[in-house]
Amino acid sequence: MELIGMLDSPYVRRVAVTFQLLGLPYVHRPISVFRTFEQFRAINPVVKAPTLVCDDGQTLMDSTLIIDHVETVAGRSLMPAGGAERQRALRIIGLGLAACEKAVQIVYEHNLRPAEKLHEPWMLRVKAQLSAALAGLEAELAARALPVDQASINQAGITAAVAWRFVQEMVPGDIDPQACAATVRHSQQAERLEAFLAAPFD
Repeated sequence: MELIGMLDSPYVRRVAVTFQLLGLPYVHRPISVFRTFEQFRAINPVVKAPTLVCDDGQTLMDSTLIIDHVETVAGRSLMPAGGAERQRALRIIGLGLAACEKAVQIVYEHNLRPAEKLHEPWMLRVKAQLSAALAGLEAELAARALPVDQASINQAGITAAVAWRFVQEMVPGDIDPQACAATVRHSQQAERLEAFLAAPFD
């Protein structure tokens, strides 16, 4: 299998970390949706990262769907089996992905839209959504920490750590780390794991 996309994307990175934790062989091809658009389009005309090229040549998109496929191939899931723990994991993943989505919107607004076209009320709304997602994530992790070791970290732990690193790298001035102490602690611990070191933020 081939994973297409840059590791500065939290969506690509959560898939790469999942591959590492599951011990599945894969090839990472760091192709950018911006700098190498045409090369990416030759692989997937939708030009969506991450893209997974399966062993039969079919392409899959969306990190959550790709992870579902990868875990099926591995015959092992990094999600709690059911009940309250699975529901909590789904909530944490949703909050982490929402934070990533809002951070991406902020980056695109500043980097792709001309300054005179920037709509400040929209930016304030997006930043409020980012803050709310991270506040929800912080509340979850402060109430009860997630496991953070190579053998027991799950998809909630992966997504929370990847999301925090991405937000801090891409919009560092928008969130105060002191207000997210539990999230910071979780992310720092996760970043020291072999699976994260093998798929570093690029």
